[in-house]
Amino acid sequence: MTNKEIAGQFQLLARLMELHDENPFKIRSYQNAYRTLRSLDKPLEEMDEAEIAEIKGVGKAISGKIRELVDHGQMQTLEKYKAKTPEGIQEMLNIKGFGPKKIMAVWKGLGVESIGELLYAVNENRLVELKGFGKKTQEELKNQLEYYQRSKHKYHYAALEKEAEQLEEGIRQLLPGARANLCGAIRRRANVAERIEVLIGFDGQLSSVFEKGLLKEAENKENHTLAKTPGDTPVCLYQCHPDEFGSRLFELSSQGDFLEAFVKVNGGPFARELAEETAVFEQAGLPFIAPELREQGWAVELAKNGKLPTLIVESDIKGVVHAHSTYSDGGATLREMAIYTKELGYEYLGITDHSKSAFYASGLQPERVFQQLEEIDALNKELAPFRIFKGIESDILNDGSLDYEEDVLKAFDFIIASVHSNLRMDEAKATRRLIAAIENPYTTILGHPTGRLLLSREGYPIDHKAVIDACAANGVAIELNANPYRLDLDWSWIPYALEKGILISVNPDAHSKEGIHDIHFGVLSARKGGLAREMCLNAKGVEEFGKWIGR
Repeated sequence: MTNKEIAGQFQLLARLMELHDENPFKIRSYQNAYRTLRSLDKPLEEMDEAEIAEIKGVGKAISGKIRELVDHGQMQTLEKYKAKTPEGIQEMLNIKGFGPKKIMAVWKGLGVESIGELLYAVNENRLVELKGFGKKTQEELKNQLEYYQRSKHKYHYAALEKEAEQLEEGIRQLLPGARANLCGAIRRRANVAERIEVLIGFDGQLSSVFEKGLLKEAENKENHTLAKTPGDTPVCLYQCHPDEFGSRLFELSSQGDFLEAFVKVNGGPFARELAEETAVFEQAGLPFIAPELREQGWAVELAKNGKLPTLIVESDIKGVVHAHSTYSDGGATLREMAIYTKELGYEYLGITDHSKSAFYASGLQPERVFQQLEEIDALNKELAPFRIFKGIESDILNDGSLDYEEDVLKAFDFIIASVHSNLRMDEAKATRRLIAAIENPYTTILGHPTGRLLLSREGYPIDHKAVIDACAANGVAIELNANPYRLDLDWSWIPYALEKGILISVNPDAHSKEGIHDIHFGVLSARKGGLAREMCLNAKGVEEFGKWIGR
């Protein structure tokens, strides 16, 4: 190990000890050791323990730990602290400007144990109530967290979309006459992608995209080029002759299962030298299948049988369902959320602040519920014909019950039932808990069914078919939570839900005015599951939505 690597182990030890509120004098000694060791010229590996102990500020105890590292590659004391600190908490130590005291505050105060959970808590304004945090600190942390996540190997679709579109347009501008199109996972609007992929139909050199700074660090492979954007996002460039652009675009935008089903229906391989992608489908006798649907084979079967849905688009959404205000953990007042929703052109807002058990999110006690309901009545008179529907995001308690007594539950127009606590469940327990909530006559919508946070928390396992069947039997809609860190219900279960006649509600789970715009990502994910406007709950107009929830 190099001196810097050894020093880094003492820095980590000091920071982990801070997290566990250990002896400050020991912590300081390890911090001093870090600063001393990293600046040494002579390699520690070449020094014996006595010689190391003579280094100013090191001493016998630390010299013994250094020899542990040199001889065995590990330090027993450090391993002890690593063992009792979740990996996600250790990872937080890599976030610039986010020290042990602040990490301890979110860990102990909010139960946050991963980068993804922390970013989600930031987006829900959870940190502003903690000691040492304010809106400015929270915003700075958000920027650091987003940068950190962009630096890792996988990306939320939302983190790539804008940069991908700018790259696509930039290539067209720098290569006059070239055809350029996003392909791969980013074109299929995958929830998570590893890189931006672009196909370029151009009979010439691509050097100008590097010379002009659009991309950097090119690495030529056999049939593609790897590069990075100025922001270090990985990019894969494919190039072909313009005459085969359509065939290559089709191939590069389709997953294996989809391609296999397509080839079977086509009676053999698809044509390789077609300039237009639509011609690939025409030759196969099939209607054009949107890239979002090119993950699995079922879309080919629908196309073959003339049952391909007209996929939902963002303009089909008529109302914002699932939003929070300053009554709980939102960043804007009820009035501000309502006016902004109306200004965006939506017909209604379904406000759903957190229920009383969500203490971490300032959940509403019954008196606050009725105070909010009175304000909604006044705002509805003022803002008509725009309407605010009275909702709540009720915690599903451990036994599956909802979070209020019946006299409170019946005061709401609709209820989204969601799990937020005791997430470490096996499949049987989680399924029973959800079904109990679904069977409650006051439940209108099942919220984010698995509780997952993409790239951070896998979510508790559930028997999806049993849960969906229960929703069908009880007339409960299912949320596709549009927050790009959730996108839960996963799109792959939408076809089964539609088969059972269940409405999907594309909900932003907005904790700010800006959060309403996450509907965009929810719609893209819903399209992957084949959702049409007719089967989307909040694609209903204000009157029809009101009738449905009031059944």
